Amino acid sequence: MKSKLLIVSLLLLSACSAKDMQQTLDLINANIEQTQLSEQEVVAALKDALAQGISRGAGQAAALDGYYGNPMLRIEFPPAVSKVESALRDIGLGGEVDKFVMQLNRGAEQAASRAKPVFIKAITSMSIEDAFSILKGAPDAATQYLRKTTGAELRKEFAPIISSSLNETSATRNYVDIVNRYNGLPLVRKVDPDLEAYASERAIDGLFLLVAQEEANIRANPAARASALLRRVFGSLD
Repeated sequence: MKSKLLIVSLLLLSACSAKDMQQTLDLINANIEQTQLSEQEVVAALKDALAQGISRGAGQAAALDGYYGNPMLRIEFPPAVSKVESALRDIGLGGEVDKFVMQLNRGAEQAASRAKPVFIKAITSMSIEDAFSILKGAPDAATQYLRKTTGAELRKEFAPIISSSLNETSATRNYVDIVNRYNGLPLVRKVDPDLEAYASERAIDGLFLLVAQEEANIRANPAARASALLRRVFGSLD
C-alpha cells in the first residue's frame, strides 16, 4: 500500500496525465492481485467451492423428488434392458415398471443424503497441482478434476450406500420380481443386469451435475461466494 502511494505521489509531482496515472494504477493493482493469490489459497478456495457445491447439491438431490422430479437427474429403467420394460408394458404391467422407477429414484434420494461425507473426504484428500489452470478453466473445471481424480474411490465408497438405500425402498426386490416376470415369458433371452452398479453410477452422475452447477454459480455470481476466501480468489477473475 505504501509503495502504491509513493508511486502515485511521484506521478503527481511529475505532472503525468490522468490517463497515464490510471494505466499505472491498473498495472499495480494487477500485480498486487497476482502476488496475493498463492497456490495454497487457490487450492483452498477450490476445495471450499466444491464443498459448498456438494453440500447444496446433496441437499437438493436428497429432497423428495430430488431425482424423481428432476428431468436432468431422474433415473429411468436401465437402458441396457429396455426390452424388459417394453415387454412388460406390452402385457399390461406398466404400473409395476413405473412403481419400480419411482422406488429406484427414492433410493438415489436416500443415498444422496448420506453421500456428503464421502464426497467431502474425496475433496480434502485430493492434491491440486495445477490450481491456477483450474481456477481459470471452464465453469466446471474443478468438478471435472474432482471426478477424474476421485471417481473410482467415490464409486467404491458409494456402492454400499446405494445398495442399502435400494433395499430400504424395495427397489431391489421389485426389480428382481420384474426381471423374473420377464424371464418367465416365452421365447425371451433371460437377463440379469447389475442394478446396483447402474443406480450408483447414475446417482453419482446426478450429484456431480449439481456440484458443477454450483461451481459455475460461484464463478459467475459474487453473491454465491459464501466465504471471504471464495470472494477474494474468484473475485480475481471478475
